[in-house]
Amino acid sequence: MNQVYCDAVSIDKQRRTEGPITENDPMRLRMETFVKELQNQIVNEVEKLDGKNFTRTTWERSEGGEGVTCVLQDGNVFEKAGVGVSIVYGQLPKAAVEQMRHDRGKDISADGPVPFFAAGISLVMHPHNPNAPTVHLNYRYFEVANPDGTPKMWWFGGGSDLTPAYLFEEDAVHFHQTLKDGCDAFDKTYYSRFKKWCDKYFFIKHRGEARGVGGIFFDDLEDKPADEIFGFIKEMGNRFLPSYIPIMEKRKDMKYTEQMKQWQQLRRGRYVEFNLVWDRGTKFGLQTPGARIEAILMSLPLTARWEYMQEPEVGSREENLENVLKNPRDWIPLD
Repeated sequence: MNQVYCDAVSIDKQRRTEGPITENDPMRLRMETFVKELQNQIVNEVEKLDGKNFTRTTWERSEGGEGVTCVLQDGNVFEKAGVGVSIVYGQLPKAAVEQMRHDRGKDISADGPVPFFAAGISLVMHPHNPNAPTVHLNYRYFEVANPDGTPKMWWFGGGSDLTPAYLFEEDAVHFHQTLKDGCDAFDKTYYSRFKKWCDKYFFIKHRGEARGVGGIFFDDLEDKPADEIFGFIKEMGNRFLPSYIPIMEKRKDMKYTEQMKQWQQLRRGRYVEFNLVWDRGTKFGLQTPGARIEAILMSLPLTARWEYMQEPEVGSREENLENVLKNPRDWIPLD
């Protein structure tokens, strides 16, 4: 590992012992502080909703960095819910550098390894009740370092999206409106841009359908001062609970049939397909030396199902959902 960047690990470690992180500290430490606080807030509220506690696992990387993975399995409301925070100092291997060049047009001159830093929070929640939707959130900050350890380039990414097995349009509207209100407070173009980006990104190409009813997604966000974008990241992270908990309170105790449960399992199979075949974050994580595989695959549901040549009945709620997934809607006005 680059010795100068190793010093950054030591410097940040020392700074953490000296007192609260402030706005004058490097963005690395400010983002780390925020995602850890957000993780605690979300875990506490979801535990209140479910009645069962998360299992917390802390881990450290020998290359630099640490994380906290919180997982709730076989809860009262959630079959599986995970909220993970990762703080990573390391070096991008050649495969990851090539992926960034090809997929994202990043001007990284070296072939690798390249010193980098990443901090983020990621969560996925899969409820028992098929009337209740799965939800995903991820917000992250990334730096590629110069030889002296200062940022050569930086960017933010993230978003949040909803994946129902049975469509309740009012839930999709509530979820999108909560996100749009946060976007509008920073840039009136954000929601329209990031909603369309979400529809495009979370598309299961080999199935010809979206993973869910969308939300927002963005990456490589660096077109404004870092402080301004960080403010946006905090706003959207803090909007997770009001975007999702009211939906869960309405849906978690609704009656359902065994047929509905089987359909939910089929939809979870599609969720797995997207995450393992198309998701860039999963690919990047699996390519990173020293990666904690259990944390990377935390997003996968506890159970899923695949049936050969399964087709929903004509005119059914299942067919209605498929039609929406094949033709994504604008749930609220884009402007």
